[in-house]
Amino acid sequence: MIEGPIERLTKVHPDLEIWWDSSPLVYDQWAQKMLGSADPARRPILEEQLQQLFNPKNPAGSIVRGCTTNPPLSLTAIKADPKFWDEWIDTLIQANPDLDHRELSWLTYKEVIKRGAELMLPIWQASQGRYGWISGQLDPRLFTETEVMIAQAEELSALHPNVMIKVPGSTEGIDVLQALAAKGISTNTTTCFTLPQILASARATATGLHLVQKGSYYLPETVDRTKWRAVVTMMTGRLTEHEALTVQARRRGIELTWQDRHWLGIAVFQRAYRLLKEEGLPSKMLACSMRQGPLVAGKPKFWDVEKLAGEVVFTCPPYVLEPLIEVGDDLVFEDIETVHVPQRVLDKLLQIPYALQAYDPNGMWLEQFNAHPATLDTVANFSKAMVGLEEYVGWRIETVRRRHPLVA
Repeated sequence: MIEGPIERLTKVHPDLEIWWDSSPLVYDQWAQKMLGSADPARRPILEEQLQQLFNPKNPAGSIVRGCTTNPPLSLTAIKADPKFWDEWIDTLIQANPDLDHRELSWLTYKEVIKRGAELMLPIWQASQGRYGWISGQLDPRLFTETEVMIAQAEELSALHPNVMIKVPGSTEGIDVLQALAAKGISTNTTTCFTLPQILASARATATGLHLVQKGSYYLPETVDRTKWRAVVTMMTGRLTEHEALTVQARRRGIELTWQDRHWLGIAVFQRAYRLLKEEGLPSKMLACSMRQGPLVAGKPKFWDVEKLAGEVVFTCPPYVLEPLIEVGDDLVFEDIETVHVPQRVLDKLLQIPYALQAYDPNGMWLEQFNAHPATLDTVANFSKAMVGLEEYVGWRIETVRRRHPLVA
């Protein structure tokens, strides 16, 4: 076995997890693209590393321990295999002539999640439910609709036992997290950028579990929590790259370097990690939307990964894995417990309201979660993908009706 940078990363802590950040349905396609563009001399080593990372023929023997998806990634999976999905959607349309494009889109979205869950299921089974989870996200357009989100969560979690529900870190999403924990449904908080959101999410799931134990919501014997898990995703890059940080800094005469910005992401994640541990909360921190950089002494680094290793989850899309694999020999992975955020950088950052909101445990009220700039932009991006899926299915409906005029 050839030890690559991903293997070295996992050795920082025995409970560090690597998840694939995309649909498992596209992993093979991505791996083949990587191999096709690689230097021929390096190709055999790269092929072995990619097989070690995730082998669809032997998922339980892979490094990957879970998977996150979202509406844009689900739409990408459909468009990556149009022949299969066009036929599948067309058959669905013909079998359900009374359903509109939104209802058919939701069934298609569920099918993408279901098929991904099936690929991860061997990992879940081999680990007795500890690993092998795939995150299925609720419709992001409904991030303020508590009851609808709970109903959708129950629907998605019923697809397979290893489906974990992605719940937004919105004002209403916090109540949803508590309700789902009480029902024994595993969750992954998404659209989450700040310490107040992270703490509220983790405390809500802990409260939900306590309600089950006390029998306040449901009789304990009716809820199976033996394989329950919760993770809280912090979208580091979406926090640190938002223009609100730059605008507010310049209004105060502060110029931020790339390093300053990413120290903010590292500082918030590290503080959240420590506070969750101190409070004994059951949620595990998950790092998402990491960005490569900076250059140090002429060598490319990846601080968003290097400085956050520990008892955490890294969910890695291709744009993270590719540079990690490419420059891995120059990376030094540090335990998050030992990383020191420079005080001079913190002093600069905490003069900026946007940064203070993210770093201070009391930086935002619950009622402010929905108005956070990064939340608004990310929800809009995810919502656009759901609309894109509905448009795609709508196009297939028109195609089917032209071919089969009786389908209307």
